[in-house]
Amino acid sequence: MEMNKTQKNAETLAALQELIDVVAKLRSPDGGCPWDLAQTPQTLTPYVIEEAYEVVDAINSGDRDAIAEELGDLLLQVILQAQIASEDRQFSLKEVAQGISQKLIRRHPHVFGDVSVQSVDEVRQNWEQIKAVEKGEPSPENQKLSHKLSDYARKLPPLMATMKISQKAAAVGFEWENIDGVWDKFHEELREFQQALAHETPQRQQAELGDLMFSLLQLARWNNLDPEAALLGTNQRFIQRLQKMEAFAERPLSDYTLEELETLWRQAKARLAQEQ
Repeated sequence: MEMNKTQKNAETLAALQELIDVVAKLRSPDGGCPWDLAQTPQTLTPYVIEEAYEVVDAINSGDRDAIAEELGDLLLQVILQAQIASEDRQFSLKEVAQGISQKLIRRHPHVFGDVSVQSVDEVRQNWEQIKAVEKGEPSPENQKLSHKLSDYARKLPPLMATMKISQKAAAVGFEWENIDGVWDKFHEELREFQQALAHETPQRQQAELGDLMFSLLQLARWNNLDPEAALLGTNQRFIQRLQKMEAFAERPLSDYTLEELETLWRQAKARLAQEQ
């Protein structure tokens, strides 16, 4: 059994080394790929985000082959970033791997040390306290709220950041007394957005749109709704209805009038409702 585990580990390391070698060849000035050679850490950033979302989608689908493939695409982005950094003599993949291993050991003293924990909450609290010490910051309970919220705004996708920010603000009492106040705020922001569209600059319009979206997400929070899942569902329904429209259509959709498209849309919506 031990020999089998050792063999599997060796095969895994060999496969990783092969990938590292492939990426290095793609980045080689001598016979490498022009596209890969043209990339920088900044130009690859959209692919990091895209591949992470595709991993999530594959996991949600439950398709093991798709999960493995998408994890590979995400791993490629990690190795590409490390390869470019190594070429610039900044850091290497070895330092990346060592750094995360050491961090995991430091932040799990209940596994790698002699600390005892009684719950998942204690594990989380220890993690945050150790993290604060590592970064030379005040302990989580002594950090200013604005510091925590700035982290969310900087590091998370906007929808997720908004929910985190509003949850933390509400936890310290910066909250409406009841949902009527949330609705009032939403309608206030809607009026201000409409006013901005009619009379203000594009910059002001965008600011008011942000305020309106923020207030809408507060309604989601108060009703325990997940805005990410809600928007994902809407996107999927729109695509499903469009697919039905294309199935009903006898020519390209661009050849139809708006009124005809509306008719196809209603037919598609009704058919999907029957199929559910």
